[in-house]
Amino acid sequence: MRQTAKPIPTISKLLAALCTALFSVAALAIQPFVIRDIRVEGVQRTEAGTVFSYLPVKVGESMDDEKAAASLKALYATGFYTDVRLEVENDVLVVFVVERPAIASIDIVGAKEFTKENLKDGLKQVGISEAKIFDRSILDRAEKEIKRQYTSRGFYSATVKTTVTPLERNRISLAFNIEEGEVSKIVDINIIGAKAFSESTLLKEFELSTGGWFSWFTKEDQYSKQKLSGDLEKLKSFYLNRGYLEFNIDSTQVSITPDKEKIFITLAITEGPVYKIGDIKFAGELKIPEAEMRSLLQFKPGETFSRQKIVDSVKAISDRLGNDGYSFANINPVPDPDKSKQVAAFTMFVDPGRRVYVRRINVQGNSRTRDEVVRRELRQLEAGWYSIDKINRSKERLERTGYFEDINVETPAVPGTNDQVDLNVTVKERNTGSLQFGVGYSSADKLTVSASVSQANIFGSGNQLSFRINNGSISKVYEVSYLNPYWTVDGVSRGFDLYVRDLNTASLSTGEYKSTSTGGGVRFGVPVTEYDAINFGFGYERNDLKLDAFSPQRYLDYVATFGSRSNTVRGSFGFARDTRDSIYFPSRGYLVEAGAEVGLPGGDIKFWRLQTRAQWLQPLWGPFVLSLNGEFGMADGYGGKTLPFFKNFYAGGVDSIRGFEQSSLGPRDTNGDFVGGNRRVVGNMEVLFPMPGVKTDKSVRLSVFADIGNVFGAFEEMKFGDLRSSVGVGVSWFSPVGPLKFSLAKPLRQKPEDKVERFQFLLGRVF
Repeated sequence: MRQTAKPIPTISKLLAALCTALFSVAALAIQPFVIRDIRVEGVQRTEAGTVFSYLPVKVGESMDDEKAAASLKALYATGFYTDVRLEVENDVLVVFVVERPAIASIDIVGAKEFTKENLKDGLKQVGISEAKIFDRSILDRAEKEIKRQYTSRGFYSATVKTTVTPLERNRISLAFNIEEGEVSKIVDINIIGAKAFSESTLLKEFELSTGGWFSWFTKEDQYSKQKLSGDLEKLKSFYLNRGYLEFNIDSTQVSITPDKEKIFITLAITEGPVYKIGDIKFAGELKIPEAEMRSLLQFKPGETFSRQKIVDSVKAISDRLGNDGYSFANINPVPDPDKSKQVAAFTMFVDPGRRVYVRRINVQGNSRTRDEVVRRELRQLEAGWYSIDKINRSKERLERTGYFEDINVETPAVPGTNDQVDLNVTVKERNTGSLQFGVGYSSADKLTVSASVSQANIFGSGNQLSFRINNGSISKVYEVSYLNPYWTVDGVSRGFDLYVRDLNTASLSTGEYKSTSTGGGVRFGVPVTEYDAINFGFGYERNDLKLDAFSPQRYLDYVATFGSRSNTVRGSFGFARDTRDSIYFPSRGYLVEAGAEVGLPGGDIKFWRLQTRAQWLQPLWGPFVLSLNGEFGMADGYGGKTLPFFKNFYAGGVDSIRGFEQSSLGPRDTNGDFVGGNRRVVGNMEVLFPMPGVKTDKSVRLSVFADIGNVFGAFEEMKFGDLRSSVGVGVSWFSPVGPLKFSLAKPLRQKPEDKVERFQFLLGRVF
């Protein structure tokens, strides 16, 4: 005989009956029984096992009112079900559930300002995405999230309507219908209370504005609360850096017209008087001499107060303490303003904290590069005292390897200690193999092509291997180079070079000749200090020359005197000091290098060549960097030998004086061919800055440049009037497909016979 089912009240009925307790035993009033089986009814998408896993009772256990209430509460808490009911049939617990629908699809209609992917990412953050359980209570938050994104772009009149369509198998589809409307524009920014500076001067500090010719691109006339907050801070900094210690923004009012198309911003400010710096005192625990700390101050008594100088001084003192291991030093400048005299004295309270050492160095992100390649560049060591200078230098050295696109260094405190930190070095590797393809186009309709393949970090070892093959009509080159930058653990490098070079200058502007050079060599680099290094090397080269009736007379004279075949034993020596913060895109520091190449006794050719170069980089303002570069070279023969014409200097082209054809400057023969010279001078001035719109991208930047220089023969006087010069613009980009470099130059000082090459570029492919 079938037992009549005894329904157990749901949570909602219990709450209605008894407000004093949830799932009360008295309200349920069922007879306890032992569960013989459990059956689940109503599931469509979820499995019965899901219900079993959340039930707090199992088969064979005793069931009572308290456990029934707990079972209902547990199943409701999953969020999977809109209704849950418990019944008993012949000691079988029957669980009836009504599932919430799942979101089968999300469609966004009418979106133009944002992509559908961007809006769906925002919906996901509030809990709505495909395959998730649908909760109607979240729908209102979803609509507000979409409107928030539009409001951030100035679309204050945007509306969102949502359509919910039921589908089979207890699923639904969501359609968000968006009417964007017109973007709201800032039509007026008014600053009340400005007396010392004009409103136009102050508004130049703002990112927001009433618009201009490029507002369609910059969006500067679209209101944003975040941008306004940033502009208010800029305004405050503007006054505080000019002595207005009591400056205050009294109120900020943003109003919008009823049609939500025009926005008005009104600021009320109080400038206050200009303060001077008074006495400066130091207090607290001084771990370094007070005189040294005073030398680090960027402000002095009697100067106009500047918050930026205060901040810079605090950083300088903190960094100095950090070099001695006090990584948690706190410098608190406390002003004591005298309003009657408009002078502010400062007390610098110094709390060095505990001295800290580095417990462990962790390297992450180097999937190809070996750990040892990263660690050997680090100057901060494990178990050593924490030093900001060493950490910064470690980062610079890693950047200079060229193996990494991005480097992030963090120093978290070790849990449970107050005198230890870990050094976490996270790198993002860049592709260090390259297949380069060089193209040059001249005003004489001449195209030059070259190619090379190289790997600067072969097998992640940090060693460099390159093959260069050029099979052009002018130059045929087959070259192999190998460099181990850490031949010894102390950083002594060793490299090898083997090459065969065929040159035919018949189609160039230089004097006509053919040559075949076969040789090789070994080179070493020895670090002397952290920034200084010397290098030296030895090599052998065999040269075979072929001339014809069109060759310059000086070439014919050289071969007649010394022969067409020669052997050279070459020695080289150089010195370099390099403090630049990067090799590829430096922004500060300098490079000074000098080198000599000599044809040693034992060879047929005896000559010497000296070359020097100096580069200096200095940030100007913001992202703009000034770069000055100067080069000088001179050469001659010795021991009764003249300087071989194929060892002459040349100038002109993308690597020296842009705007002139490659190697087209300097002495010529009677036929007008360029033959090079024994002295070369080049100067370059550039202002470097990031590409607009990609200020955070370190792989691309623009430049405005001016070049000057020339090549002079052995018997020519070096005159300023003979120098050539040019100006232009350039682009350098370490792109995903390889390094790209473009330059467009206009010669300024030139002569009618000069060969002009206005546009040059170099492109490559990285693998």
